[in-house]
Amino acid sequence: MPSESSRTRRPGPVMTVLVVLLGFLTLSMSMSGTTVAIPRIGEDLHASGAALQWVVTGYFLTASSFMLVSGSLADLFGRRRIFTTGAAVYTAGALGSAVASDIALLDVARTLSGVGAAGVMAGGGALLASTFQGDARTRAFAAMGTVGGVGLAIGPTLSGWLVGGLGWRVTFGLFAGIGLVILAGSAFVAESRADHRPKVDRPGVATFISGLALLMFGITQGAQAGWGSWRVLGPVAAGLALLVAFVGVERRSDHPVLDLTLLRDRRFLGWCLAALTVPVGSAGVLVFLPTYLQGVNGVSARDAGLTMLMLTAPVLFLPALGGRLVNRGIPARRLAGLALLLLAGGNAWLTVLHPGIAPLALLGPLLCLGVGNGLVLGIIDAQAMSLVEPARVGMAAGFLNTVKGGGNALVLAVIGAVLTSLVQARTGSAELAGRIAAGDLSGPGRELHAAQFTDAWHLVLWSAAALCALSALTVHTLLVRPARPGRVPGTGGVSRTGRTLSAKI
Repeated sequence: MPSESSRTRRPGPVMTVLVVLLGFLTLSMSMSGTTVAIPRIGEDLHASGAALQWVVTGYFLTASSFMLVSGSLADLFGRRRIFTTGAAVYTAGALGSAVASDIALLDVARTLSGVGAAGVMAGGGALLASTFQGDARTRAFAAMGTVGGVGLAIGPTLSGWLVGGLGWRVTFGLFAGIGLVILAGSAFVAESRADHRPKVDRPGVATFISGLALLMFGITQGAQAGWGSWRVLGPVAAGLALLVAFVGVERRSDHPVLDLTLLRDRRFLGWCLAALTVPVGSAGVLVFLPTYLQGVNGVSARDAGLTMLMLTAPVLFLPALGGRLVNRGIPARRLAGLALLLLAGGNAWLTVLHPGIAPLALLGPLLCLGVGNGLVLGIIDAQAMSLVEPARVGMAAGFLNTVKGGGNALVLAVIGAVLTSLVQARTGSAELAGRIAAGDLSGPGRELHAAQFTDAWHLVLWSAAALCALSALTVHTLLVRPARPGRVPGTGGVSRTGRTLSAKI
């Protein structure tokens, strides 16, 4: 088993935590803050439909596509090096977004930002995993979840104020400025990597990135081109074929970008499924609800951001609480199951959504979603990484963040396309459906279009609730530790020797 090595210069762990947490704070702000700016971007750049959705989806697509690769490269070439490179690329993308003159250039810049985000997230997670152990690692990852929650919480509000007062370009300019601070701070972070440095798995890298990108691209074309169109079926089929080929390549490779033995641990697989369920339960609401509130209810970007605080504020403190409860002996699987059930309940409750709904009427469902989201964020990474040996923490962090980022990208692509398709089925016009889904309800028939948009929302919410409930049951089952040899069934975890068997999982 490869051992860990580090450079001789080893700054203190405090600086590592501060720089990594600032990176996760910025990425969370960039995600949630951009969603509030979508209607104004569409208005200023005369964009709607898939092209406008790509401002958000493109970011998640490239972030998820490159996450696994970045994590594996971090083990080989240095976790700080990948983190620093990611910060530089992210900053360049944010600067490009701030000065983009049309929607195509903005989409390219946001896609570039996603590539950088992959390096920051995978490299940052690996740096924390290699720097801390035991309870300290749990606290570090809980802090990561907390600052991510802070970013989610202040992103819509801050962006709402900036978009309303100074324009959306200032929002991206702010992200670029913070990116420069992260880049400077990374010089004071200790480097670490695995001793054994095999060749880069180029076939694995190529098939994974190409397969995931084609799959996501095909899904985003569904509403505009039609789900039976070759523009959808072609990329989706090609993407799935490449992902199947990726599995075959990894099985035969002596130096895989993803060691598939990671997935043989049912508990690691369970935490990955929990990570995938979080965006199913919350990403669609986080991204598309501000558009609904601005388009249907006519609220300002600032007020939409303030309303979203009801969802994002619980994430300010609950990740730390989740980590603390696990450290005090509460089984992590029970917290995870409870959190996923809260996500299911929150989506079902949010079907109270209707044109003209008062913000206070959204408090219950949004708070339910926020509590579920925050409670699980603080324990997923720490619990999953505790199951992986040190030499593979970069790969594992990359894969876990790929699941989370890929889940976000897939959920956003699917929900955006499904919302548009459902509205199109009611309006009979693809162009009109694209404008309604982008929050543009101007013109005749506003009340009818608002009702059609709401009906589409209700179907999406009920579907998300069902998926989260099913996942909660599956995750709980996967995280149950298999019985150990010598354990007597029905003895409450007591072995034949009388020794109590216990675990936090």
